[in-house]
Amino acid sequence: SGTSASTLSNPNSDELPPGMLRLALIWFALLASSPGTTLYYQPGLLYGGSLEHDCSPTRGIGYYLESLLCLAPFMKHPLKIVLRGVTNDQVDPSVCNNIKVTEEDFGLQRETETQIVVLAEGMGGGLRAFSCLCNCCLPSPKFSFSWVMLYSVRVSPQMANRIVESARSILNKFLPDIYIYTDHMKGVSSGKSPGFGLCLVAETINGSVLSAELASNPQGQGAAVLPEELGQNCAKLLLEEVYRGGCVDSTNQSLALLLMTLGQQDVSKVLLGPLSPYTIEFLRHLRSFFQIMFKIETKAPEEEYMGGEKVLMTCVGTGFSNLSKTIR
Repeated sequence: SGTSASTLSNPNSDELPPGMLRLALIWFALLASSPGTTLYYQPGLLYGGSLEHDCSPTRGIGYYLESLLCLAPFMKHPLKIVLRGVTNDQVDPSVCNNIKVTEEDFGLQRETETQIVVLAEGMGGGLRAFSCLCNCCLPSPKFSFSWVMLYSVRVSPQMANRIVESARSILNKFLPDIYIYTDHMKGVSSGKSPGFGLCLVAETINGSVLSAELASNPQGQGAAVLPEELGQNCAKLLLEEVYRGGCVDSTNQSLALLLMTLGQQDVSKVLLGPLSPYTIEFLRHLRSFFQIMFKIETKAPEEEYMGGEKVLMTCVGTGFSNLSKTIR
């Protein structure tokens, strides 16, 4: 296909610009929810650099960070981007999840110096600064403690205390050492809309982390959520992830499989809990784009560990390398 740049303003058009796949056009149609959205498309390498982007209010910033975490290590120049939009919602993973689970569990902080900085918190009008260096290639346990990140914006500080007590009422039955960090923001740094949420992380003695999170409904949308109810429900979701088990929680299963696919041409294995519907569909995409098929083995839980059945995923990496980076 051609390599010339093109501008697309009608995502429903049947004519594909040079170098654009049909799936890319469908992806643009999902982003172009606001009237007047125009896409400037230039086939070629991923350049990176310093960028700013106003995210669509229909999805959270975590939706965009998921894609950036997959693409950023393979760009020509280190990526530094500021994202503006809805920081927390009921669909997409929050930045707390990206920081604690995605970066640390997969070693992205260590290998690529990935960094996400909170510039402004808020259910709307928030800011995130994301930076990542680019590399040439990518390099079942007992639980020791839980890590908790609680955020509240433009609401009473007592909301945070009520969430903490309700979450502790469930988690302290299993572990006494639970570390709770509260982030109450107000004024300019609190965004444009009120709300609160909770991100729970269970960390293992060998470094794996499993997470669960919940956020309150936006003002004027849906029923009001009590702080006690949110704390208890989030704690139950974390216990569900622990029961499912595996080295990666259900939210980040797809990223683990992608890194295995793009890894060196050697056998890679990862133990996961029951595959989520999203992960199953993602495996189909990996087969379509990379012609990679995983060997799937069901593993019964060991006697000393309680929990659901596990899935051992095995594949041989494609040996993908960053063509825009020279090897020194």
